[in-house]
Amino acid sequence: MAQKQAKSSIQVIERMMSLLAALARHATPVNLKQLATETKLHPSTAHRILSVMVENRLVDRIEPGTYRLGIRLLELGSLVKSRISVRQEALPHMQTLHQELGETVNLSVRHDDEVIYIERTSGSNSIMRVVHIIGARAPLHITAVGKIFLAEDGPEKSVEYARRTGLPKFTDNTLTNADGLAKELEKIRRQGYAFDDEEAEKGVSCIGAGIYNDEGRLVAGLSVSAPSDRLNKAWAARVRQTAEKISRAIGYSR
Repeated sequence: MAQKQAKSSIQVIERMMSLLAALARHATPVNLKQLATETKLHPSTAHRILSVMVENRLVDRIEPGTYRLGIRLLELGSLVKSRISVRQEALPHMQTLHQELGETVNLSVRHDDEVIYIERTSGSNSIMRVVHIIGARAPLHITAVGKIFLAEDGPEKSVEYARRTGLPKFTDNTLTNADGLAKELEKIRRQGYAFDDEEAEKGVSCIGAGIYNDEGRLVAGLSVSAPSDRLNKAWAARVRQTAEKISRAIGYSR
């Protein structure tokens, strides 16, 4: 008897989910007849389940016999969104990439004219130094992820950044010329990833790609750092793919 009741409960949930999926396919309210047809449910069954969903605000009844997705779903969606941590979602993907490449993988975010490193995965024998310690900051123009953020800003804002900061030099390879930086950023916009060729630290190179949220906004960057003689620029595709996986994990859908 208990097993039969459990099966019946699961069936109701499955029917409820099929009704939600049908409503989600329509931008405007849908009538009961159409919902019953799309879900292959008897109209009386669909009506009974929809009534319970209306009571719980999962569905709104616009007028007798016409329904749309309810405001409760928006509330729940906002709650889920607020609890999604880029860091938490990124870490498993970062660990996989680290295992594949055997090099340090960093997660960083932007704060004003700098990137801040908020997570990293690396072996115990890593020789990465100060710039890659969690909590460390670095100017945008000297890091791969920083360049991703500048590229996203567009040409005008990147010119403003160059003027505002003066593009301080950190190594002989640092881009200290506004025109040179502009050309680099245009290339980054086309290819979707960026390189730091010993621009932050002599002997260390980096590949970076952007992480986007559900609104399509650049919120973080993923990068792989390695001694320059070990870094393979062909890893760029893998870094970008991993960044895309993290983006999807936090809601990006384009």
